[in-house]
Amino acid sequence: MPSNADKLTKLIVDNFDLDEGPNFDASFSDLDISSVDAVAFFKLVNSEFGLGLQADDCKQFETLSDLLSFIDSRAG
Repeated sequence: MPSNADKLTKLIVDNFDLDEGPNFDASFSDLDISSVDAVAFFKLVNSEFGLGLQADDCKQFETLSDLLSFIDSRAG
């Protein structure tokens, strides 16, 4: 069974044009993702992990590691 990190990595790779795998310690602003793409991405995260994040909730995550820690604390 894939880990939450594996699932999140797959969502990122499938939805963003990155030159390499995601750097979980990079800030979201360093990923050069538009706000529209970020909102769409968080909708996918909600769906994949059974979360109920709203657009404003997403501002609390500075890095992918922060998001992964949140997912690990909420989702199985």
